[in-house]
Amino acid sequence: MFDQDKWQEIFQTLKQNKLRTVLTAFGVFWGIFMLIIMLGAGNGLRNAVFYGFENFATNSAFTWTRRTTLPYQGFDRGRRWNFTTQDMIALRENIPEIKYLAPRLQGTSKGSIAKVTRGLKAGDYTIYGDYPDYAKIDPQKILTGRFINDYDIKYKRKVAVVGTRVREVLFDKEEDPLSKYIDIDGVYFQVIGVFKPINTKISFGANPEELIYVPFTTSQIAFNHGDIVHYFAITAKDGVPVSVVDKKSKALLKQWHRIHPDDDRAIGGFDLEQEVKKVNGLFTGINVLVWIVGIGTLMAGVIGVSNIMLIVVKERTKEIGIKRAIGAQPETIIGQIILESVFLTAVAGFAGLTIGVWLLELINMALTASGGNSGAFRNPEVNFGIAFTALVIIVVSGAFAGLLPAQRAISIKPIDALRDE
Repeated sequence: MFDQDKWQEIFQTLKQNKLRTVLTAFGVFWGIFMLIIMLGAGNGLRNAVFYGFENFATNSAFTWTRRTTLPYQGFDRGRRWNFTTQDMIALRENIPEIKYLAPRLQGTSKGSIAKVTRGLKAGDYTIYGDYPDYAKIDPQKILTGRFINDYDIKYKRKVAVVGTRVREVLFDKEEDPLSKYIDIDGVYFQVIGVFKPINTKISFGANPEELIYVPFTTSQIAFNHGDIVHYFAITAKDGVPVSVVDKKSKALLKQWHRIHPDDDRAIGGFDLEQEVKKVNGLFTGINVLVWIVGIGTLMAGVIGVSNIMLIVVKERTKEIGIKRAIGAQPETIIGQIILESVFLTAVAGFAGLTIGVWLLELINMALTASGGNSGAFRNPEVNFGIAFTALVIIVVSGAFAGLLPAQRAISIKPIDALRDE
């Protein structure tokens, strides 16, 4: 393989028709270049979709009540009903697969959106009454202070954790909001923390930066919610699909509240684990399509290389005949032709791979510099494993491209080759 004479012969052959060599190599270059660009673009789309809720507990499900649609045990259809704190106890006692169970209250007695004031400053924000476990399902970045804890729940403390946008509106820029009081629909709460949302792609109808968290038990009393629960957030233990927990919890809640077992519309909700699987399946399909199109384009270039090598073999028929006549072994001829093919495809393919990766990096730098890296397209990239696979495809393709011309070369009888004009 490292015979100097062989490489001189390869370079001499390629130089004899530079235009043909360049055009042939371009087919391989373009195939691998487009494969890398399409894979990078697919990863950019995937990263954008999953960015903003990568820290969210994906093995979680959310449930809330809706009107019943079937009559059952003397109750008419269309009945309104609510979860209660007793449901929380029942779920924990009867479904051992539950890891975290977080009941939630939304809004105040005046509505889902509350008027929040501090002095002359005011804003309309969504108020959530939560347990500390909710932060394990949907983590927040605490910029200052802390999140709600068990003592806040136990002693029904009037404390609040505010989002970054709430802090900007209600407090001066250099003012420390901790220990200050805000008025939420006539009830004063002491600010104990300021948070920045990590999972910006998942929200329940409100800007994540414009939320205020208060203890669940305090919300019950301060805003006259009584014993009701607006909805539950549930996560499954490791190794247990959340769909199992979701199915069991809905069946238990229907039984507890005398809802028809077949009334699937009486309880609303969604299974985040299933949604993530659907999205992953979509991008798996996109990647498969990209590989099919990319490899198809690459194969078109490889076929071009093979056809050109056939022409090269025909042009060198007499030369091959002389080599055979003076004792060159068939494997030597085959090796020479395949080496030329592999060299041509490898150089063109490596150039396409390098420029493709370089272009993706430039796009990523431009997105980062413009601040648009968290939108619909984020961090287009191709990992090392994909790049290595592409290189293997290049080498194997080059070998296959040279195989047919090599077989054609050794099929020529020396005497016929010497007669060729």
